[in-house]
Amino acid sequence: MEASSSRSRSGGLPSKRRSSGGGGSGYGPTAQSLSDDTLRSIFSRLDDHFDLAHCSAVCKSWNTIISTGHLMRDLYYKRNPQARSSSITVSTKSYFEALAINGHASTLTSGSVEVQQWIGHSMRATLCRMKSGSVLTGKGDKVLRLWSAENCKYMNEYNVPDSKMLVDFDFDENKIVGLTSSQVCIWKRSGPRSIFQSCGGSFSHGLCMSYADPEVVIGCEDGRAFVYDMYSRSCSSIHRLHPSPVTCLALTDDQLIIGGSTFGSVAIADHTSGERLGLLKSAFTPTVIRCLSSSANSHLIFAGSSSGYAHCWDLRTLRPLWETRVSPNVIYSAHHFPGDTSVLAVGGIDGVLRLVCQRTGDTIRSFIMDAGQPAQSSSRLQAEKKHGHSVESGPRQQVEKKNAREIAPDARLDNIPTNLRPQITGLSVGMRKIVTTHGENYIRVWKFRS
Repeated sequence: MEASSSRSRSGGLPSKRRSSGGGGSGYGPTAQSLSDDTLRSIFSRLDDHFDLAHCSAVCKSWNTIISTGHLMRDLYYKRNPQARSSSITVSTKSYFEALAINGHASTLTSGSVEVQQWIGHSMRATLCRMKSGSVLTGKGDKVLRLWSAENCKYMNEYNVPDSKMLVDFDFDENKIVGLTSSQVCIWKRSGPRSIFQSCGGSFSHGLCMSYADPEVVIGCEDGRAFVYDMYSRSCSSIHRLHPSPVTCLALTDDQLIIGGSTFGSVAIADHTSGERLGLLKSAFTPTVIRCLSSSANSHLIFAGSSSGYAHCWDLRTLRPLWETRVSPNVIYSAHHFPGDTSVLAVGGIDGVLRLVCQRTGDTIRSFIMDAGQPAQSSSRLQAEKKHGHSVESGPRQQVEKKNAREIAPDARLDNIPTNLRPQITGLSVGMRKIVTTHGENYIRVWKFRS
């Protein structure tokens, strides 16, 4: 009985055999008893960078052995022997970033997909943004809510002041930036209160925004773009982009402002001088440009239109690379993970989540919800009952887990019930994840597994 009790408390082994020394009885020496040279020899036999990285995160001594022994560098040269004689040096950080991006793209194009869904708002959520493992949703019930992309847990919420209606929003690790039709609002991530509201009268009928600290650019109904400096809390410049309403905006690392219009064109302006550098047009019948996404790595700009076309232009030549009708209806959102030059995610009114090749415009994979998969739930209410207290503040949510169903790119959608493909009003791509909103009060996170 004593041995059995010891087993249950220690997780499977009698406590007298769980020795941390090297010369005791039981199962022999543990990792802690091995010398640095022995551990270095063991680690040098690992042939996967991620395994080596996991070992370096176990404890400080292992991290020291791996870093001082230059094991990451040696494994990089082992994988890339031509790099030893190359004059171009690649930092370990850059190499790991490339490995992560390649793993992300590979998982999106060939991995399995699990969907997590929960009710996140009292009325509806039509927009979402995802960055650094956090998801921000809103535009419907005048409340922005922040969630964990990994476990879908509620983190914080931010109320729109003065009963204004949100038009657009974005965020980073420190701030939440929201746009109403006539004001810019800023909240600190650490608290729910608004710390800044721009004065009315500078612009009216704001339709969209794009944010890159320290500035936010607002696209308006009159075709102009207003640039606000968040530190001086004032409008720093105004640019004329279109003679028609600006429907969507994107900012590039090259200080370019890119704006779509209701006339189907995309204007490019220099942020510093205000000069309009070019106008991108479609070869097809002009339709409303509904969304934009820019790639700093490949100097490409992607757009989705109301006619179901996805467009790609090269910013260096201002020429179209491809234009493909990927959907029979409106594309509301197009986005890709920063640094990824392979996969573009698009979604719209037909409710199909599509992954498109950035280089060719071909549809790689298409997904809807799997009707045959029974829902599994993880309820906060159950956890509260079990522990006898409230686990956390915020909405009480029940997360349903389902599988996604992959369909052929040319599948007939009229044969698929609309309840399995509710319209996608917003999407955002993170590392091996895509979050979607559907004009309802629920949120979905599509998790891609190797």
